[in-house]
Amino acid sequence: MDDLDCSAVLADVWLLLDNECDGAAKERLREHIDRCSPCIEAYGLEEKLKSLLNRKCGGDRAPDALRKRLTMEIRTSYVETRIETAE
Repeated sequence: MDDLDCSAVLADVWLLLDNECDGAAKERLREHIDRCSPCIEAYGLEEKLKSLLNRKCGGDRAPDALRKRLTMEIRTSYVETRIETAE
């Protein structure tokens, strides 16, 4: 049974794209994305954005502290936006 909601999946889509989640999380995310049309579409857009960033930025990697801070800010912003939209 899929206990993930779309907001949780989309908050972690970059972890999946960057191959930064463990095997179990990767499988749960993939299973949800494979069955959910909106998440498939969002995943595709994020994948294209990642590819574009890699091409334009030469594959440079941000420092770990910056990546962690931005990941948390993106997740928080996304969840807040989903909450506002639901109200």
